[in-house]
Order: sequence, then structure tokens, then C-alpha cells
Amino acid sequence: MTPDFSLIYSDILSHQYPEKREECQSLLAKSSLSALDIMELNKKIFGKSGSINQKYRSYGKSDILHILHYQKKYRLNNSQLANHFGLSRNSVAKWKKMFII
Repeated sequence: MTPDFSLIYSDILSHQYPEKREECQSLLAKSSLSALDIMELNKKIFGKSGSINQKYRSYGKSDILHILHYQKKYRLNNSQLANHFGLSRNSVAKWKKMFII
């Protein structure tokens, strides 16, 4: 079972940040939110949060493949990719070994 992130963020927006609801509506309208969508919602609602609670993030296979394709598309090294997405370089290296891209 996964949490209903769209409901959670809708409640946060309606109670604490009603002025940001229009900005986040396109992401909340999706049927399922990926880890990247959740990170984008966090940035839009709370601002840039840095690496707070980084160890509690989890990424699905589709999210990892999206990140690795982003690296290939923009020709980034592991450090640049890790900085862009707020990841660990070791995580990126491990994912590249797992999915051999």
C-alpha cells in the first residue's frame, strides 16, 4: 500500500497554502504521482528543501530510468546528476550498475 500523495498535498494546499493551489494543480491532476512529481510538488509548495530527509526517499524503477535517461540526454556526469536531483553520487553509480545504461 502506498500513501495517497495527491490527497495529502491537496489537504496541505487547502489548509496552509491556498495561494499556491493553482501552481500545483497540473501535478495534482495526475492519476498517480511518481517520486519526481512529489519532489516537484515539494519544491513548489515549500521551496528548495535541500537534502533534508534524503535517506527516507525511495524511487521506483521508472523514476530511476527517467533520471538515468536525463543524465544521458544532457551528458551529465554522476556528480552533476546527483546535484541536480538531490541524490548521492553512490546512488547514481549503483543505479547505473543495476540498469546498465
